[in-house]
Amino acid sequence: MKTRLALQADSGALAFLGILNWLLATALFIALMLATGAAQAASPVCSGQDLVAQLYDSDPQLHADIMAQAAETENGDNLLWRVEKADGTAEPSFLFGTMHVTDPRVVDLPEAVRTAFDASGTVVIESTDVLDQAAMMAALAANPELTMFTDATTLRSLIPADDLPMVEATLRARGLPLSTINRMKPWMVAAIVALPSCEFERKTAGEPILDLLIAQQAQSSGKELAGLETVTDQLGAMASLPMDLHVEGLVETLRLGDKIDDVLETMVTLYRSERIGMFWPFFRAVLPSGEAGAGYADFEEIMINTRNRNMAASAEPFLQEGSAFIAVGALHLPGPEGLVALLRDAGYTVTPEPL
Repeated sequence: MKTRLALQADSGALAFLGILNWLLATALFIALMLATGAAQAASPVCSGQDLVAQLYDSDPQLHADIMAQAAETENGDNLLWRVEKADGTAEPSFLFGTMHVTDPRVVDLPEAVRTAFDASGTVVIESTDVLDQAAMMAALAANPELTMFTDATTLRSLIPADDLPMVEATLRARGLPLSTINRMKPWMVAAIVALPSCEFERKTAGEPILDLLIAQQAQSSGKELAGLETVTDQLGAMASLPMDLHVEGLVETLRLGDKIDDVLETMVTLYRSERIGMFWPFFRAVLPSGEAGAGYADFEEIMINTRNRNMAASAEPFLQEGSAFIAVGALHLPGPEGLVALLRDAGYTVTPEPL
C-alpha cells in the first residue's frame, strides 16, 4: 500500500502543483498567446488518471483525510452561486467558478449555468485583456521585467547545477532549447511546459478556454463585458513570488514529465463534480513539507487570497447594479477568504444554485 511519502516520490515531490495552480489561476494570457491556429477537426483526448480515485485503493487513510478536510472547507461544493443585495433593490447576479482549460468536459456548460448567463445583462471575467492581442502584447512590452530578466540574470544561472543537465535535455526534447529562452522568467517557461500535450494542442489550434468562450459568447449576444483585473495585475502578482519557488516549480515540472496529465485529469474530475473544496486538501496532502510548503503558502496568499480581496472590491459596482454574471477561476470561490465568504461579509446574500 502506498504511503503519503511514496505518493510524493512518485510525483517528483509535486512541487510543480504550485505552477499548475498558477495556470489555473492566471493562465488567461498564456491561452491567448498559444491560440494561433484554426481549430482541429477532432480535439485531442487527454490520457491522465484521477489521482484521488487511485488513493481510495492505494492509501485509504490519506484519501479519508483529504475527504474530511474537503468536507470542512467552507463553500467548497458548488460552482454556481446566486448573489443578491440584502435590500432587494437590484436583480440577482450570479458568481460562477471556471477552469482555465479547453477540455470539452469543462467548456460544455450545465443548463443552470447557461440559464444564469442568458439572464444576465453584464458578463464579468477576470480580465478582458485576453480579448485584445495587440493590447496584451503592448502590456507585456511596457512591463518586460514581469516576464523577462532585464538585468544580468539568466535562467541557466538560477537552475541548480545538479538539475541543469536534466533541464536542458528535457527542454530540448520539447523544442525549447535553453539557449533560446535563457532570458525568460522561470514561471513563464513552467507555465508553457506544464500544459499536458492534449491541452497544449487544443490551445495552439485555437480552441478557447472556458473563460474566453464565455467572453466571446457575451460579445456575440450583445451583453456588456467587463473585467475585474488587468493582465498587468496578474503578472505583477506572479512576479512577486519568491524566485526560489519559480525555479523549483520549473525543475519539478520538467522532472514530472507525462505525470502532469494525471494532475490535470484529477482537477477536471473534481471540478466537474463540484468538489472544489478538495483542491487545497489534495495539494497539501501531496506537497512535501519544508521550503516547498512555505513557498506554496506564499502562492496561496499572493495569488489567491490577495486577489480574492481585490476582485471582491472590483465586483461591487456590478453587484450593486445587479443582473451580472461573474466568472472567475474556481479556486477563488471556497474557503474563509474565498469570494463567496467575502461577498457575504460585504452584506450580500449568497446562496448555492444546483447544477
